[in-house]
Amino acid sequence: MASNNQQNMSASERLVAEARKHQTDREKTYRGQALKMYPWVCGRCSREFSNANLQELTVHHKNHNHDDNPADGSNWELLCLYCHDNEHSKYEEMRFGSGKEETKDHSGGSHNPFAGLGDLLKK
Repeated sequence: MASNNQQNMSASERLVAEARKHQTDREKTYRGQALKMYPWVCGRCSREFSNANLQELTVHHKNHNHDDNPADGSNWELLCLYCHDNEHSKYEEMRFGSGKEETKDHSGGSHNPFAGLGDLLKK
């Protein structure tokens, strides 16, 4: 009977039904819940989002545990792609140490190309 019902639906009706099913499925995810719960604004840079660019707004887990999804959304914040990447970069640097600090050597080299310059200028 269900297949007979699908045959009677026009292509546009099937498309609308499929879109509604995808929307319902999406709302069940933590992303869908967060988008319904919070305004569509990046929590760091305050960039506003609309339906046209909503795919650039991400859900960030504050404690970095993607399995911690409380129903009240207390572990989530909405961040744009750039702020989200920046947040994870800071977390990784804190967690593993920054490669920049390891390569910094403040002792300097032992060779000084201008060591005898003062004597040459006095002559």
